Amino acid sequence: MGTKLYVGNLNYDTTEAALQAHFEQVGDVTEVAIIRDRETGRSRGFAFVEMADNESAQAAIEQLDGASLDGRPLKVNEAKPRPDRGESRGQPRGGRGGGGGYRGGGGYR
Repeated sequence: MGTKLYVGNLNYDTTEAALQAHFEQVGDVTEVAIIRDRETGRSRGFAFVEMADNESAQAAIEQLDGASLDGRPLKVNEAKPRPDRGESRGQPRGGRGGGGGYRGGGGYR
């Protein structure tokens, strides 16, 4: 198991300091990152918390999944690796992939 956790269903007003304090109840926290909208800077309602070791990460999942923070029940589980952005959804890097040229329709008679 990894030590990086996904934390969902965050209150938009939750701060990184408050989230870190909440997770430090179960173990040492090495990093907290609330994900924010690029344009507005507003929280997107989820974060990643990195725990110091696997035991702390497992304890956080067991004890904090469903626990309330700032009036919202948290969703806590192991973070999944980020997919390669160029190869996501089966598309080759560089766009829509394949083909090009004549796309059909019309034609000559």
